Amino acid sequence: MDVANGASVAAAAPPAQNGERDEAGGYKLKFCTVCASNQNRSMEAHLQLSKANYPVISFGTGSLVRLPGPSITQPNVYQFNKTSYDSMFKELREKDEDLYTRNGLLNMLNRNRGVKWGPERWQDWQVGIPRLEHTSDRGYDGTEGGVADVVFTCEERCWDAVVDDLHNRGAPLNRPVHVINVDIKDNHEEALVGGRGILDLADSLNKAAKEEREAAGSAAFDIGSATSRASFDERVPEIVGEWQERWPNLPATWTLAWF
Repeated sequence: MDVANGASVAAAAPPAQNGERDEAGGYKLKFCTVCASNQNRSMEAHLQLSKANYPVISFGTGSLVRLPGPSITQPNVYQFNKTSYDSMFKELREKDEDLYTRNGLLNMLNRNRGVKWGPERWQDWQVGIPRLEHTSDRGYDGTEGGVADVVFTCEERCWDAVVDDLHNRGAPLNRPVHVINVDIKDNHEEALVGGRGILDLADSLNKAAKEEREAAGSAAFDIGSATSRASFDERVPEIVGEWQERWPNLPATWTLAWF
């Protein structure tokens, strides 16, 4: 993860957003955001989606959570699912408050601990198992069933890891899921811009899903099967293409996979 040492990294101004959103109520797709350590890019997107009232969960694909340390050879390393953002915040503040304030880690961890308890690993996620221990997470409402309709990854290696893992799981639920990579540089400023881009794409996808749900009937659409959502699934590549024209600095890749 890159950090800005005391100076802002210039980021391109985001384009106008074309998606439409119901601020509260109405049908909502369930989203999942993924980066390497479930710290910066996935958490900024998680926060922005939850503020827009979308159901959202987030994960990392790495073997361990790695944060910058005093040198490139001395990272701060933590375990997924076992270490809270709050404990990381307090540990780094104790180690060197000045350093970790200047490089933005304390601000990032402070944001994260207001979103959920701690970083989760994608490969450990038990899809379809109720997430009853996450009721205090931002964006929890709607994610209780442990599934998502769309997974946003934030770099190509995370997209590869998610797609490979889904293939290896063998689709036990026989439920389609769109996996979309939005390539975001791993620094705080680009994560903010990338989160806005992901939110705009979520709005566009949700608008199309609502239209197809009304046409198919809510009971059929909400089952989540390939047959019931075929008309929506067919629209997704075009929606991603239109979004890409609005956000040319955020390269995107899409595939349809299965839970």
